[in-house]
Amino acid sequence: MLSAVAAEFPPVLVPVSFSELPSWESDDHAAALAAFQRSCREILDAGSGFTRAVRYGGSRDIWINTCRAAFTANPPRHFFEQEFKPYRIHDPERPDGLFTGYYEPEVEGSRTRHWPYQVPILRKPADLIAFSGQEQAETGLSYGKYVHGKPQPYFTRKEIEQGALEGKDLEIVWLKDWTDAFFIHVQGSGRVKLEDGTVIRLSYGAKSGLPYTGIGGLLVERGVFTREEMSMQATRAWMASHPEAARELMWENQSFIFFREAILDMPELGALGAQHVQLTPRRSLAVDRSIWMLGTPVWLETSANPGPSHASLPFHHLMIAQDTGSAIKGLARGDVFWGFGDEAGEIAGRMKSSGGMTVLLPSGVAEELGLPR
Repeated sequence: MLSAVAAEFPPVLVPVSFSELPSWESDDHAAALAAFQRSCREILDAGSGFTRAVRYGGSRDIWINTCRAAFTANPPRHFFEQEFKPYRIHDPERPDGLFTGYYEPEVEGSRTRHWPYQVPILRKPADLIAFSGQEQAETGLSYGKYVHGKPQPYFTRKEIEQGALEGKDLEIVWLKDWTDAFFIHVQGSGRVKLEDGTVIRLSYGAKSGLPYTGIGGLLVERGVFTREEMSMQATRAWMASHPEAARELMWENQSFIFFREAILDMPELGALGAQHVQLTPRRSLAVDRSIWMLGTPVWLETSANPGPSHASLPFHHLMIAQDTGSAIKGLARGDVFWGFGDEAGEIAGRMKSSGGMTVLLPSGVAEELGLPR
């Protein structure tokens, strides 16, 4: 008898062979394995992703066995083919899939507030707390604050930017521009080059818990751009030419992100993702972590615009799920990490592609979940 989980799989996860994955044999499996090994170190040491319910996550013990094998794998492609079972996703809510890109912005800043550095990047305040299950049911929010002992929403973006947290010594660094700060919030990380040439690495620290609103979608709704015209670059150009309206627009996204300064071992890699490992350009993927365990290998079949011609090219690569995001929801939804700086931002900002997604689950996890073979 099939389990309740297994009964839903025929229309959602369909077993395929590795030979059915276009360009599988020509991909750089060594690069994917290096990223996977970073995920494995976290799974072996802490396994923080297993403290929450993940629909297709499986048991940590099984992942531990798979991860141990990853450090003796040779050749890399053989490791993935021997240890994992590929399942193509058929999402009834998004049959074509949706894949976007993100990056790590790089901006100028200062440790101290002086002209022109007037825009703060803040660390998590002490009164921002995670609500219990009952409190989440009461408020509809996962995070907030207590007011007279009762759970309440946290300050909005507008309230914070107008001084609600001033005087609490939360400032990590000061930037020149509210738009730069906003896009660091959207991306969830950033690099800040100080006046002496040193670089601060900002990693996600916490979020206020208020709902995220995509300002690009608002501009489309208001007829400023069509969906085809919309991109991060188009949004930034409009904001630069409409500074007062841009400030009001940013405030419509009430969600606010707090950061922490990270000391990272590998400067060529990105900031820490949700799995607490450094992100690898073109190999790290943000996914819906309520569905997929962080560390899961994912085969993408989509397109991107990585060259100077901006031509759309096939993007068929083995990625590792190492991050998540407020807008990354659903089975066939992914956000590709492209790296840091302007070039990565150009590519990420243009990426909004349909395509296919195949998850590679450890063989033991597939068996545990009762998946078809």
